[in-house]
Amino acid sequence: MCHLSTVHKGLDVRIFVKECASAANAGYNTHLVISASPEEVVKAAQKRVTLHQIPPTAKRFSRFFYKTWYCYQIARKIDADIYQFHDLELVFYGILLAIQGKKVIYDVHEDVPQHVLTKAWIPNWLRIVVSYLTSITEYIAAKWFVSVVTATPYIQQRFAKFNSRAIDINNYPILEEFDLSNDWATKKTEICYVGGISEHRGIKEMLAALSLTQSNVLMNLAGPFETPKLEQDTKELEQWNKVNYFGVVDRYGVKEIIQRSVVGLVVLHAISNYIDARPVKMFEYMAAGIPVIASNFPLWKAIVEGSQCGICVDPTKPTEIAAAIDHLIANPNEAQVMGINGREAVRSRYNWVIEERKLLDLYNELSNDS
Repeated sequence: MCHLSTVHKGLDVRIFVKECASAANAGYNTHLVISASPEEVVKAAQKRVTLHQIPPTAKRFSRFFYKTWYCYQIARKIDADIYQFHDLELVFYGILLAIQGKKVIYDVHEDVPQHVLTKAWIPNWLRIVVSYLTSITEYIAAKWFVSVVTATPYIQQRFAKFNSRAIDINNYPILEEFDLSNDWATKKTEICYVGGISEHRGIKEMLAALSLTQSNVLMNLAGPFETPKLEQDTKELEQWNKVNYFGVVDRYGVKEIIQRSVVGLVVLHAISNYIDARPVKMFEYMAAGIPVIASNFPLWKAIVEGSQCGICVDPTKPTEIAAAIDHLIANPNEAQVMGINGREAVRSRYNWVIEERKLLDLYNELSNDS
């Protein structure tokens, strides 16, 4: 079993923490080819995963040509029975491996054609063309692979007509990562957002909401800024003095930030790549037993309101975000019940154990195929 990625880094949560670790625990000789530090190689070995380092590249051109070729060369030497690649830029090498008789899985983390439409580095007039070509490439390539694994049911439906083994493996949390040892009464009046920081992910609206709340609330913020300019502009805002910024944190840091907070924010904008997504951090907030304030997309509303674990708002309106924050801060008993409801929803439906079983069933099926 060999996983390949040239876009992701190190001990990626979906690739390493969940998929590779699950395969290794099930007895598969598991390899991961990815950019990583020597320390991460050691940590991977502790989880019985052999990590093969590929050099990081700063430039997009060199990553697309040199890094993918380097990754493929390592993959060939490993000579695995099953390969699972995680980036569209590796699709050509995935087909090459399939031609050589290997069982190849394409793991689709996001709706790539829709994601292309949000790429600022691609000229506006070219984005639709690139998006269309990306769709065609994915659909043609999918026929070469033994399976397509997708991060959401919505993406799975796109591939089902081109690959009969297309299956959704949702990126739900590992429940054991988020214990309930901390007493709600000991929490501070703090809210949190953990994840990539960008305008599309609502950073401006979240900070604007801080200045509108009636509560004396601070925001715990962690994750990488999309650009240096956005980081500079954000830190110059008046509301920045109400932010505890932790930078980029590891899994332990994520847990600590969420569990010291009373509310988790996930107010992404209504762009096509987010509307039908299942945001990992929303489910991690739920797993940690805190209520969520989420964008009012139909799918997200069905999850949040169906589980009675938070409040959905228009992500473009800081007034609505602020009102939701104030309501949960002013009503701690209600907020705590919402947190308990969210934890129970993750325990019963939205957890990695369920998804792991689906993934291992696929691996077992492929291993038993002649």
